Amino acid sequence: MIGYATVGSNDLEKAKTFYDVVLAELGGKRTMTMDRMQGYGSGGGAMLAVCRPYDEQTATCGNGTMVALAAPSRELVDKTYATALANGATDEGAPGLRGGAFYGAYFRDLDGNKLCVFNMG
Repeated sequence: MIGYATVGSNDLEKAKTFYDVVLAELGGKRTMTMDRMQGYGSGGGAMLAVCRPYDEQTATCGNGTMVALAAPSRELVDKTYATALANGATDEGAPGLRGGAFYGAYFRDLDGNKLCVFNMG
């Protein structure tokens, strides 16, 4: 149902370097590229894009806004979370069960955008 989600950045080149490394853990790679935006995908389905805001104002993270990235295993949740932290992300919740079969980890990217990497099962 979701086609794509965007997160804002005030330093697009720095953000691309971060997302190149972190999303590679999940099979993500650069897809659609524009002057103010870089899209990432894994060969079909939804895309995550990092962009400079269209209105040319400062990018800010939303309170309560989060993008969740699906991982095929709990081990990959752990690895992606560790890669994000090693590349400058801040911790928002270490990997672990969050009820039922939901295994997730939370971090904020270099611009403060909140992301979750999770596995169901």
